[in-house]
Amino acid sequence: MPQLRIALAQVNTTVGDLDGNAALVLEWTRRAHGAGAHVVVFPEMALTGYPVEDLALRRSFATAATTSLTTLARQLAEAGCGEVAAVVGYLDRDEVGPRNAVAVLHDGQVVATQFKHHLPNYGVFDERRYFESGQTLDVVRVHGLEMGMVICEDIWQEGGPIAALGQAGVDLVVSPNASPYERDKDDQRLPLVRRRAAEAGAPLVYVNLVGGQDDLVFDGDSIAVGADGTLLARSPQFVEHLSVLDLDLPGGAARTDGEVGGFTVTRRTLHEEPLARYEPTGEPVVSQPLDELAEVWSALVVGLRDYVRKNGFRSVVLGLSGGIDSAVCAALAVDALGAENVYGVSMPSVYSSDHSRSDASELAERTGLHYEVQPIADMVAVFTGQLGLTGLAEENVQARCRGVTLMGLSNQHGHLVLATGNKTELAVGYSTIYGDAVGGFAPIKDVPKTLVWKLAEWRNSQADAPIPPNSITKPPSAELRPGQLDTDSLPDYHLLDSVLEDYVEGDRGYADLVAAGFAPELIDKVLRMVDAAEYKRRQYPPGTKITFRAFGRDRRLPITSGWREGK
Repeated sequence: MPQLRIALAQVNTTVGDLDGNAALVLEWTRRAHGAGAHVVVFPEMALTGYPVEDLALRRSFATAATTSLTTLARQLAEAGCGEVAAVVGYLDRDEVGPRNAVAVLHDGQVVATQFKHHLPNYGVFDERRYFESGQTLDVVRVHGLEMGMVICEDIWQEGGPIAALGQAGVDLVVSPNASPYERDKDDQRLPLVRRRAAEAGAPLVYVNLVGGQDDLVFDGDSIAVGADGTLLARSPQFVEHLSVLDLDLPGGAARTDGEVGGFTVTRRTLHEEPLARYEPTGEPVVSQPLDELAEVWSALVVGLRDYVRKNGFRSVVLGLSGGIDSAVCAALAVDALGAENVYGVSMPSVYSSDHSRSDASELAERTGLHYEVQPIADMVAVFTGQLGLTGLAEENVQARCRGVTLMGLSNQHGHLVLATGNKTELAVGYSTIYGDAVGGFAPIKDVPKTLVWKLAEWRNSQADAPIPPNSITKPPSAELRPGQLDTDSLPDYHLLDSVLEDYVEGDRGYADLVAAGFAPELIDKVLRMVDAAEYKRRQYPPGTKITFRAFGRDRRLPITSGWREGK
């Protein structure tokens, strides 16, 4: 049977960095060439980065992307890699507008391109979108084998373009993707790829992006499966990786061109004759997915690291209250950036407990981050005395003095400020605008409070145990008034997160929540808090998305709205 060695190049790109991304493609194609690969497949829009959002609407960017593609094809040939067929995603433009495209670069030329109908400027693909048929499907003959190409959401469509390729006759399907991470998504990915391989009647190679881009993080987890669903290769999560796989393919696929299954199939030929028999390179890597908590922690670390580095920062600063949220954020930052690049600030007020100070100090000792104490009592006294503030106004001034302190240190030293609030607090508005909500990035913005505790315990079970046990076990408190506890204002977090799971993540209404067994008075309280806090959420910094319904990315309700869930 004809043979083919294919490489899955799971790489970390940056949106808009055409030169940097081209250099990345060149570097990894060299690696693939050195491994003897005949084909190397890169993720969706690898040349432009993903998602480009409204950059897709700029003609100048599309023109620069297509020019860069042509230049890259020449650079690959000049580097001695011209014989490798490089499958590279990019942004193109035609008379219809911007296009999500993929090209095959070979022998110094752009020899095949394929366009998607969807504009690549929506925030992130949602498989519930209506799929438009009618696109052209390119099939490229490589060393006597028919290789079909699809892009991203094509793989979600049963009876769609992959089925059409199967009807047209292909020996192999390659699918460049940029599929953002969400919890448990890897559980969906392999069964999906297996179903599409069965539809195609051919092996399917799915290559996914890795790394952080704004609030998205991509986990890689690139996969190759046989026509019968056998797992042939699987790349590790959250790291750049090159998987090299030797395929024995039947060849001689029956060929149908033109209109097939609502799509137009066109064919190009790079090599007519099969390769001479060669010795396979050995067993490809089949990595096991991470367990749930390790996976979430890795996503948060990569999302934070890439946001900081890709935006030109070298260090971060955050407030250390001695509580669980700031402790987890600090541990994430140290894992992402190294302790030498993390600056923690304890900012005690007159209401701060001894344990909040000692726990913050212990965290600094455990992690090795830079640590300083900046008391805020005098600052607060000036505001409250001059303005006559009491009650809630006095409480919020404390949070705002801390925010001003962190922003001042940021301006002075160039640190990026990290906001340490979690998803539960953000949902119910338990934060202070211009106080604990200040910052450039919020590492646990999409992490519910109960998951924050689980992550802390998991991280302490690994090397170093960075988080003080008391930060995990003590009752949470903002410490803005004497003896304050979070439960003075909020339901127990385990109960609160259960309600929010249904209301925020599941979009269930009042009647559904009652049917689920929640007390009506609890539902009334939680829903009022969530609905009233939309204006706060809009002003919160971006943070790594790990759930299906992340605030700011997936869930945006009107700030001004007369609708309230009720009986």
